[in-house]
Formats: sequence, structure tokens, C-alpha cells
Amino acid sequence: MMRVPEEAKKVFAGKIFDVYHWEQEMFDGSHETFEMLKRPNTIEIIAAQGDKILLSKQSQPNHHNYYSLFGGRGEPDEAPETTAKRELLEESGLQSNDWELLKVFEPYHKIDWQIFLYVARNCKKVAEQQLDAGEKIETIEMSFEEFVELVISEKYWGNELAFDILKMKLDKKKLEDFRRKLFS
Repeated sequence: MMRVPEEAKKVFAGKIFDVYHWEQEMFDGSHETFEMLKRPNTIEIIAAQGDKILLSKQSQPNHHNYYSLFGGRGEPDEAPETTAKRELLEESGLQSNDWELLKVFEPYHKIDWQIFLYVARNCKKVAEQQLDAGEKIETIEMSFEEFVELVISEKYWGNELAFDILKMKLDKKKLEDFRRKLFS
């Protein structure tokens, strides 16, 4: 897990990304300026209802017509599970009382950023969507088999889960264990 070192200095503050620099001693004793990005952590939710998976078909101003899990960025000092519950409710109007953290991804070495993947079982519709101005989201329902095929297709946005599912497809027991975890 790569984190921005405590001695690093913030040299740029962006809307999503901050840039940090620090002096790093090299193996030969010389020093170089190292750089790293930091951004809010992201939450992704596999929403399950009965024997179906619910996910989003969405458009944003810079990316149109793709499928993804529900989720988004955490607020400052917001716990990951709190973010997950808030994002699921905002994007779909769904709630669950059965949450499990499945995995934490750290996709890039030079970005201090984690993606928390949750499953929310037994989801129930309790409210209308409360979307951001730059979101158009439709809730889509599908079987586990359809979900697996969609996640590894070009229509799905998000490499981390797709890569894991491709590995699971090589071992049918692991794929079946994953299915049971989503619906248990």
C-alpha cells in the first residue's frame, strides 16, 4: 500500500487530485524529487436483490452509455461503508441492511487511492434517485451469469473487478464461491 509520505509537501490542490513532492534518497546516496497524486477513495457496490444483480447504466458529461457498479467518491473523513450506503441510496434509491466488504483495490503505485468493493445484499427500493447534475443513471437488473459476461465486456467501465472475474472464470469453484458470497 503506497501512501504519500508524511514529509511530502502539497504543491498543487485540484478538485479531485492533489500533487505532492518530497526528496527521496536514492540507493547511491544522491537525492531526487519524487511525486505522487492523492485523491479521495472510491466506493463500488455490487447490489443484490433476490437472485439478481442491480447495476447502473449511465452517462456522464465526459463518458456516455456505459455500465458500472453503483458508487462514487468518499467525502473528507467519511468511513468507506458510510460512503457506500450514501452512494447506493443517492444513485439508485436502494438500501440494504446486509453489507460486506469484498476487497480493497489499490490500482496505481503513484496514486494514494483505494477502491473499496462492497456487496449490499437484499436491497430494497426506499427512495427516488438523487443524482448529481452530471449523472444520468438507470438501474438495470440481471442474472449472475449476465453480470459476469457484462463485467468482462467493453460495455462495462472498471478494470479491477473485470480482471478478478476473468481470473475466477478460470476456476469454476472460485466463480461459484463468488456467486454464493453475493447472494448468501
